[in-house]
Amino acid sequence: MDENGQKTTHFGFQTVPEEEKARRVHGVFSSVASRYDVMNDLMSAGIHRLWKDAMMDWLAPRPGQRLLDVAGGTGDIAFRFLRRAPGASAVVLDMTESMLAEGRKRADAEKLGDRLDWVVGDAMALPFPDASFDVYTISFGIRNVTRPEVALAEAFRVLRRGGRLMVLEFSQLPNPGLQWLYDRYSFNVIPVMGQIVAGDRASYQYLVESIRRFPDQETFKGMIEAAGFENVAYRNLTMGVAALHSGWKL
Repeated sequence: MDENGQKTTHFGFQTVPEEEKARRVHGVFSSVASRYDVMNDLMSAGIHRLWKDAMMDWLAPRPGQRLLDVAGGTGDIAFRFLRRAPGASAVVLDMTESMLAEGRKRADAEKLGDRLDWVVGDAMALPFPDASFDVYTISFGIRNVTRPEVALAEAFRVLRRGGRLMVLEFSQLPNPGLQWLYDRYSFNVIPVMGQIVAGDRASYQYLVESIRRFPDQETFKGMIEAAGFENVAYRNLTMGVAALHSGWKL
């Protein structure tokens, strides 16, 4: 909260009014939508694909389940889920229409469009009834939400009893030396790469800063538990560069 009593939050390393963050995040992803998947491959040397496969391995999708993939963008997680679960269906929700448009193109190309719905919406105010889904996923998206705790409460609301939450997000390396090296790469290479490949240095500067502002693994585990989830656990990926968090609505 600032000196005028206005609620504030962070946008990367900047402090901004809460109501301004969503607009700024929308601007970031609208700007990078057409090059988003290419940049993910370049930034992570393709390792993000292994992380997403690890997410599916732990999630173990089952036939007939209904998935809600929040901040699902171009559909990467939903496609993986549907390929592993015959008869399953998925809803991809994102606040950025241009990201969903890219995903629809991919769905049509991969002949998965009849099992997918695409919805423009806000993670903090999901446009779905209570107990609508068996699985809720959010991949590299929750750090961009203005109030992650509200998004987690919404995840709990729309899941059925026995439903599962799984979050894939960049995290913190427990080794200070490795964290220092990773920071040098992140701050010095990724924004330059964003300028060259996507023509947008500022958006990738924000994305790097947003990773550093996100809570560490144990703190985020506590946030998930506070939202009502049980049997909460996490697994580090690539020494903690990213982490998977899992929780159940029991």
